[in-house]
Amino acid sequence: MLTSRPSIRCTETDVEGMRKSGRIVAEVLWEMIDHLRPGMTTLKLDELAGKYLKKFGAKSAPKIMGLPSHTCISVNEIIAHGIPNRRILRCGDKVNIDVSAEHNGYFGDVAYTVIIGESTHETNPLLTTAKSATLKAIKASVAGTPINKISKIIEQEARKNGYTIIRNLCSHGLGKCLHAYPQNISNYENPEETLVLQEGMFLAWEPYISSGAIRAIGAENDWNLTTHDQSEVAQFEHTILVTNGKPEILTVLP
Repeated sequence: MLTSRPSIRCTETDVEGMRKSGRIVAEVLWEMIDHLRPGMTTLKLDELAGKYLKKFGAKSAPKIMGLPSHTCISVNEIIAHGIPNRRILRCGDKVNIDVSAEHNGYFGDVAYTVIIGESTHETNPLLTTAKSATLKAIKASVAGTPINKISKIIEQEARKNGYTIIRNLCSHGLGKCLHAYPQNISNYENPEETLVLQEGMFLAWEPYISSGAIRAIGAENDWNLTTHDQSEVAQFEHTILVTNGKPEILTVLP
């Protein structure tokens, strides 16, 4: 049986707060992408993000959570939670930039994967599939829709293109904290998931699409996540507002 909690109490103040935080993280993300060049370090790119977050009066969510960096920048074999360092970026490097921040009590979360030296991800089947999976999940995120139905859409998009899902990295709700109800949303069909979407929910859809792996792994006391076989992984993420009609993406620039 499908289940749901009592109605989400989402005020116009909440919506405006989330819109603002969403615009901020999107602005910071695109500034980082615009400045991304071969020869620079991920640490330099993260320092740029810190300057823009300060400019917008926002606080880095990774910093709030105890990470040493303003953002997460994952390069090549690092698939998630990459901690910026003095690693020099080169043409052909696959770079995932994940920006999450708090502004006036509301959190925004956005991520994008690029390949340095390529003007578009459309020539890379893995990146194309990852972006398509996220956008299809967003399109299906209408109030009254079972979450598992959307998770199935994500998995089907990956499988039809010959890819797999990293199953222990989840999408999530957010709002006045970075990981809010529902905290762990599977990006694959999960028969145990019985929740349905409600109007006023804020979600961050972020499926990780892989060339073969199904789990992320990490060493003890190390934020950096990899796969056991160095599989390629790509991820795109947006924060959205669930409505009774077309979902509103909060992390795109006007």
